[in-house]
Amino acid sequence: MNNAYKNVHPYMVECAAEAARVARGVTATRLSGPSLCGDWDVRTLVNHWVLYTSHGLEHRALRKQLPEELTGRDFTAGPDWAQAYAEQLDRAVAAWDDPAVWEGEVDLGMAKMPAAEIASMIVKELAVHGWDVATVTGQEFRISDAAAGFVLEVVEKHAELYRQYDGFADPVSVPDDASAFERALAESGRDPRRAAALVQEVDQ
Repeated sequence: MNNAYKNVHPYMVECAAEAARVARGVTATRLSGPSLCGDWDVRTLVNHWVLYTSHGLEHRALRKQLPEELTGRDFTAGPDWAQAYAEQLDRAVAAWDDPAVWEGEVDLGMAKMPAAEIASMIVKELAVHGWDVATVTGQEFRISDAAAGFVLEVVEKHAELYRQYDGFADPVSVPDDASAFERALAESGRDPRRAAALVQEVDQ
């Protein structure tokens, strides 16, 4: 059995389930509010999250490019968008539930990357952007210590690459007692302990 499938697919399942739960907690009134991701509002953040962590995840498994129709879609336009996201996540996770899919490379258009690396990076996206969405909508993104440790490994491995393309800001300092997930968030340029206070200020 492919080791990446055995070691990473359970975290994909876990983070996808938590992402679906958080999505269901996003109210329509929150979508027009500010996010913690630059000048994006929550709707823009959610659309990015839905596109790449569900449709993108499935298309990478199937070795297909994302069609232009999807890249321009407002996934939040309908009232049942969270349910549609959950169903698409199920399809995406199922597409990776085959050790053979984790072999070889995925053609990203501009470059090729090992399938296992792509899958790992999208698991990271599920968790990190899931935290972004949860935080600005008054929720928590909760994953196991093992999954958090995996996300931290992925962030540390690819942090400089993401920073080259403005995907991550500069790392943030965290206390010595910070959890693995807090360290992952901090390495990606997020301040996990200040973010909640900022959101509370916006809500007041």
